[in-house]
Amino acid sequence: MSDVSKDGFGWEEPIDRRTMLGRAAIAGGAIAAGGLLTAQHASAGSSAAAGKVTAFFGQFGGIAEQEGIRKYVFRGFNGDVDPVFAPISNPANFVDRVRAEAKAGGKGNIDLLVGLHGDFVTFQNEGLIRGLDAVGKQVKNLPAPLVKIGKLGTKTQYYLPHSQATYVMVANKDVLKYMPKGANIDALTYGQLFQWAKTIREKTGQNRFGLPASDTGLMHRFLQGFLVPSFTGGFVTGFRSTEAVAAWEYMKQLWKYTHPQSLTYAFMQDPLLSEEVLLGWDHVARLKTALDQRPGDLVAFPVPKGPKARSYMPVIVGLAIPKNAPNPAGAAALARHMLTLGAQAQILSISGFFPAVGGRLSKRISPGLLAEAAAVRKQQKAPDAVQALLPIGIGAEGGNFSKIYRDTFTRIVRNNENVRTVLAEQGALLQGIFDKTGAPCWAPDPPSGKAACRVR
Repeated sequence: MSDVSKDGFGWEEPIDRRTMLGRAAIAGGAIAAGGLLTAQHASAGSSAAAGKVTAFFGQFGGIAEQEGIRKYVFRGFNGDVDPVFAPISNPANFVDRVRAEAKAGGKGNIDLLVGLHGDFVTFQNEGLIRGLDAVGKQVKNLPAPLVKIGKLGTKTQYYLPHSQATYVMVANKDVLKYMPKGANIDALTYGQLFQWAKTIREKTGQNRFGLPASDTGLMHRFLQGFLVPSFTGGFVTGFRSTEAVAAWEYMKQLWKYTHPQSLTYAFMQDPLLSEEVLLGWDHVARLKTALDQRPGDLVAFPVPKGPKARSYMPVIVGLAIPKNAPNPAGAAALARHMLTLGAQAQILSISGFFPAVGGRLSKRISPGLLAEAAAVRKQQKAPDAVQALLPIGIGAEGGNFSKIYRDTFTRIVRNNENVRTVLAEQGALLQGIFDKTGAPCWAPDPPSGKAACRVR
């Protein structure tokens, strides 16, 4: 596939819903204002005094992100914003709280929701969010395909795209000489990654490959969206397959050359800066500081390819308004403000999430963001790239979904239990989630229509 033309990002081309969802992590969303964005005809409309607006964030929960959003993103908004953030340690709190307030009846306490695409699928299925058609018509600078995603397969605009991100690899340039002979850093395979990590150990005497495998790290996303689908072609349907066994056997071998402190890492930028780790993987927002501070020493590049695909996980953050919002007019005004070029540029600078607004990246942004943008662009353009979307339709079971992958990792990789036995037992738990929620399969698993996804 080729999502990016030589002149820019081809978002205006007609594409189907799955393709559009897959483009969510595209790093060429346009960034203008304060030298970060360049765009024309960008307008989000004006607003009168909006009153008090409570914004509930399911994303950007890091301390530095919270502080930056409070200080900069709401600047110039004609209203009083009370930002509330779901804890990083308990992301299910975002869905749980919205459900609890709806169940309590009457007016809630939340005006604006800032969450993931999958969250809004759940909210729309349960009738918890209102249409945003009027707001959508007032915002003129959003790419049509991303706007269509926010309609959730209906004719109603249920959320507006706000920002987007994905995950990439980063290496210290000192270890580029240890890459396998003939390997292309922009088209690595998992086999070559393993050999690279092994050679680094042989040449340095230490395991210097790292993964964010702490309780607050995103190791579960590496397993869900990168490793397993690259070997099996799906999240769920091939969970107990022979190909899945091969993926986990591979992970056992790779872990032998992984830094033992990986179990304490939440953000890979820290061990990369200290050079405790010389090669690693993480979310772009959790690598940004390292690439900003040491652009001459670090290189960002696409994720590896497995036997089935070069699978990667895109992330879309959107804005929505609950049906029981006490100040929906204020929420709409804040949504328009957060989609202005100035506010979007601040999100890029604060979090490393790329804006959804249309345009092109400016060379005046930080070197770290430019490096990430280039890596993501190559990742998306790869002919063998496959998008593994974040969980959709399982609602509050998202935490259990991730726990199954983490527990599978612990049992197979750390405890050395029998791979097939573990996959059989964990697969039964995974099927239980789909039996309970009735959620159909999502990409890259083949569609199951309206039927619950089946583990095979």
